[in-house]
Amino acid sequence: MKKLILLLIIIPNLVFAESMKMIGEKGKSSEIDKTIEIKMYDNYFEPNQISISKNQTVKFIITNYGELVHEFNIATKMMHLKHQKEMAKMVDYQILLGDKIDKVKMKEVAKKDHSMAHSHANSVLLEPNKSGEIIWKFTNSIKLEAACNIPGHYELGMVSKFVGL
Repeated sequence: MKKLILLLIIIPNLVFAESMKMIGEKGKSSEIDKTIEIKMYDNYFEPNQISISKNQTVKFIITNYGELVHEFNIATKMMHLKHQKEMAKMVDYQILLGDKIDKVKMKEVAKKDHSMAHSHANSVLLEPNKSGEIIWKFTNSIKLEAACNIPGHYELGMVSKFVGL
């Protein structure tokens, strides 16, 4: 029984780690090749197209100029579609409250459902007028996009395409 429980914990983590390697890896601040400012507004990003080269380490400085909570998440389209289910659960759990993130509730719920912690190197979740950063190394030639996966935002076009990989 202990082996089964261990497998149920390890296998999803290995699969997640493998899919993360597919899109790149957390970059080192000592290896930044380029800095890009990302502006998030309600339901769009500026810029909406980002030029990147394979093996480039990029520092993204992301600011939410909108009136709602937004996410900047680097992934494939398929990964975004899967992640949107987690974001919908964050709304259901009342962690995401339109213009606020209930961080106390997020920590509490994350004890039972680790996907609610929302702490990944390829993503930042920001309230209005807040800033964050991501340092990401693009190690593979793969079709990527940055997107906001809060329910409805992706569908409204809150996506930036990566070109040049």
